Amino acid sequence: MSHSSDSLVAHHFEDIEQQNESAVLGMWLFLAQEIMFFGGLFAVYLVYRYKYPEAWAAGSTDLDIVLGTVNTVVLLVSSLTMAMAVWSAQTGRQKGLVRYLLATLVLGSTFLVIKAFEYYAKFVHHHVPGASFSFHSEHFPNADEGHVQLFYCLYFIMTGMHALHMVIGAGLLIWLITLALKGKFGPDRFMKVELTGFYWHFVDIVWVFLFPLLYLINRHH
Repeated sequence: MSHSSDSLVAHHFEDIEQQNESAVLGMWLFLAQEIMFFGGLFAVYLVYRYKYPEAWAAGSTDLDIVLGTVNTVVLLVSSLTMAMAVWSAQTGRQKGLVRYLLATLVLGSTFLVIKAFEYYAKFVHHHVPGASFSFHSEHFPNADEGHVQLFYCLYFIMTGMHALHMVIGAGLLIWLITLALKGKFGPDRFMKVELTGFYWHFVDIVWVFLFPLLYLINRHH
C-alpha cells in the first residue's frame, strides 16, 4: 500500500479496501431502513386504495399527469448524470465530475420547482387536506369527499417525504461539488461520490413507484 493510500485510511481500518467495504455496507443498512419507512407508506396507501377505489381514482385523475411525467423523465436523466459523475470520479476526470454533479443538481432542483408548482395548484383549488378542503370530480361524482381528502393526505405525505429526501440529496451534491472543485476526488478516493450516488438512485427509484401509484392507476382516460 502506498503512503498516499495510507493517509486515506482511518485508524480503525486495516486498509482502504476494508474501509470502503464498511462504508458501502453502512449505506446499504441506511437504505434498508429507508425502504422499510417508504414501504410502510406504500402499505397504507394500498390498504386504503383497496377500501376506497372510487375516491382513489378521483384523486389520481385530478393530479397533473403532464407535470408528473416531466418530473419522472427529469429524475431518470438525473440518475444517468449521477452515474456519470461516479464514473468520472473513479477515472480521475475532474472537469467531467464537476459538470455531471452540476447537471444532477440542476435536474434535482428542476424536479423540486415543478413539484412546488403542483403543490401551489392544489392549494389554489382547495385540495390541501384541512378545514378548507373542497373537491368535486365530474368523472367520479359519487366519490366521497372525506375519502378523497384521505387520498390527498397520503399524496402530500408520500411526495413530501420524497421531496425532503431530494432536498437532502441536493445538499449532498453541493457539498460534493465544493470538494470536487478543490480536487478532493480521484481513482483512489471516490467513495463519497459513490455513496451519494447510491442515495440518489434510491430516491429516484422511490419516485418510479410513486408516479404510477399516484398518477396512473385507475386514472380516468
